[in-house]
Amino acid sequence: MSVVNRLYDEVRQPEYTGENRCTPCTVTNLLITAVVAAGLAVIQPAVAVAFAVLGVASVAVRGYLVPGTPELTKRYFPPWLLELFGKEPAGATDAPAYEGDVDPETYLLEHGIITETPDGEDVELVEGFWPVWDAAIDEADANLADAVGDLLELDEPRVDPGGEIESAGETGGGCTVYDGDTRVAQWPSEAALAADLGAIDALADHGVDVEAMDRADAGQLLAGLRVFAESCPDCGGPMALGEDTVESCCSVAEVFTYDCEDCGTRVMEIQTA
Repeated sequence: MSVVNRLYDEVRQPEYTGENRCTPCTVTNLLITAVVAAGLAVIQPAVAVAFAVLGVASVAVRGYLVPGTPELTKRYFPPWLLELFGKEPAGATDAPAYEGDVDPETYLLEHGIITETPDGEDVELVEGFWPVWDAAIDEADANLADAVGDLLELDEPRVDPGGEIESAGETGGGCTVYDGDTRVAQWPSEAALAADLGAIDALADHGVDVEAMDRADAGQLLAGLRVFAESCPDCGGPMALGEDTVESCCSVAEVFTYDCEDCGTRVMEIQTA
């Protein structure tokens, strides 16, 4: 291996380049490079050119020019700006879209999926629904890629259990669904995806046609139903509601969670207001 190749391998950061490159961070660093180079050009054009070349090379090879760029974007990039770059804010792992017009609890009560507890202070699944749902989860989990591919009508369905969040070295995780190389949707975990796929079949037995609903409404309903899972879809352990702070490359968010107390699998994650 040549000296140049060795040097390249030592300075490059694959966790922040290639498929893992963060567009907002890249644009921020290139803008900083351009501004500084423009300032230097007034004083010393040759230095400005050298700085511009080194800045662009650093962003290309390392992903960043300025150390701590993720902290800058977390602090100063609002969610709407991240979305312009196609970057989901932290905590936005529930997919399909979780911005429908359906109130899950009201809908599930009206359709006989959940009912009030005997003391009238809470709600729970109607008797017999969970065993049917649990069996449907196991069936979907046996071949997630085919099941979600049929649901979303994908040509080349692929399920990445770690997703882009984990591969980019960020906290949290997420199960990402691809059609070939195109990212289509993301769930908090494979268990959450299997829970939604199983729920579609279980709800159909109660006369609820999820696939005929608006996609955003369906996503909101299914994510809301996950909170009623009586045990972990992955290991069968007990579930518990909680709160967490989720960080991505460019943002930080407070979220409500529904996790397995035994294996830690996250079944639901939704950003607080």
